[in-house]
Amino acid sequence: MNGKAERSARELPGSEGKPAGARGEEGTLPWWRFLGPGLLVACAAIGGSHLVWATRAGAVFGWDLLGLLLVANLVKMPFFLFGQTYTAATGESLLAGYRRRSVVYVWIFLGINLLTSVINVAGVTMLAAALVPGGVENWWSLPARTAVLLAVVTLFVGFGRYRWLDRVAKGVIAFLTVLTLVAVLLALRQGPAAPPDFVGPAVWTVSGFGFLVLFLGWMPAPIDLSAWSSLWMFSRGRETGQLAGTRAARWDFYLGYGATLFMAVCFLALGALVMFGSGAEFTESGIGFAQQLVGLYAASIGPAAADWVLVAAFITMLSTSLTCLDGYPRALAACTVLLRPQAEDRFRRIHQGWMVVVGLGAVVVVLGFVHNLIVMLSFAAYVSFLTSPLLAWINFRVMHNDVVPEEERPHGWIRLLSYAGLLFLGGMAIGFLWIQG
Repeated sequence: MNGKAERSARELPGSEGKPAGARGEEGTLPWWRFLGPGLLVACAAIGGSHLVWATRAGAVFGWDLLGLLLVANLVKMPFFLFGQTYTAATGESLLAGYRRRSVVYVWIFLGINLLTSVINVAGVTMLAAALVPGGVENWWSLPARTAVLLAVVTLFVGFGRYRWLDRVAKGVIAFLTVLTLVAVLLALRQGPAAPPDFVGPAVWTVSGFGFLVLFLGWMPAPIDLSAWSSLWMFSRGRETGQLAGTRAARWDFYLGYGATLFMAVCFLALGALVMFGSGAEFTESGIGFAQQLVGLYAASIGPAAADWVLVAAFITMLSTSLTCLDGYPRALAACTVLLRPQAEDRFRRIHQGWMVVVGLGAVVVVLGFVHNLIVMLSFAAYVSFLTSPLLAWINFRVMHNDVVPEEERPHGWIRLLSYAGLLFLGGMAIGFLWIQG
């Protein structure tokens, strides 16, 4: 990169044109002072992928997809980890690492985010609006509730900056973990809804492969979210005065990713225990399915527990909407400045501009295409699924940039897991394209 681009690569992401602080030396600050970016990724992930797809996997197939869920989280893990370790090791964002490799990589990332950002923000916010407690559906339509919620979320993220987002994320993760664990224990005490001799549908069929693609595309999250944690590290660095070192970054990542995996297993368990074999006809609409989930809790566990599940589901989707409405525009702004280094001093304005564009685009989608939203969300999931091998490969290559110290590059089990992930994601994508062809 030229001098201007290189300086921009080190200073722009999330730091509003100013250095985020010196790289944290191990032991300078306790590792828990750097917690935040990994938990924010967990908030973004524990949304549609968990509440809808993990629960639906348990509802339709019982425990049959538990192994695939664990494999999907395992093989994607290194490529999410690289987002934070690259920044901790080099002092620049993962997207800056893309730019070091090739400007084409930045354009690829930008294109993927332009295809998915508006649709995903519209979808997760509509799911949140559909689950608003208090009976507001009796006097406000779903599109109207979604538009109001989008406006509130945009204002919160736009004016609250990273600090508010960070505090909300930590509170949400703690609350959801406790509440979901209680719900699972209640479901276990109640016992499975399926009769002892009930046999569910087969998983590995041509007709079932479409569901597996949607499941894998979202589980635990699209790989492009790996750039978000990298960018959020700079905002966190402004609060602590230091950019996290690799040890602290790994602690943050493993805590957030572990919470994501735990919640995914819990939601699949809830679907398997409460909905699998219950005889209910599950709607194809993600919104209708989420409402069905709450209704089945009321029938099988009790109205009091169902009220808690409704609150948990709403908070899950609201936290996802908050993080997505910050993460997508932040990544789009970082790409913009990396492609136009002369704009580096206007990063915060560009971020806010993209926030408005994504928010307004989501309102248009909700108001104009509400009945096709699930189709559009499926399209975004297909894009995430098919681009996962490409983004995973780019992340792996970026970790071998010259600026990455040799000891921080993928070695040992992380390197082997990276190769296994590339083979798994690539093989699934090729299999899907072969079936579709």
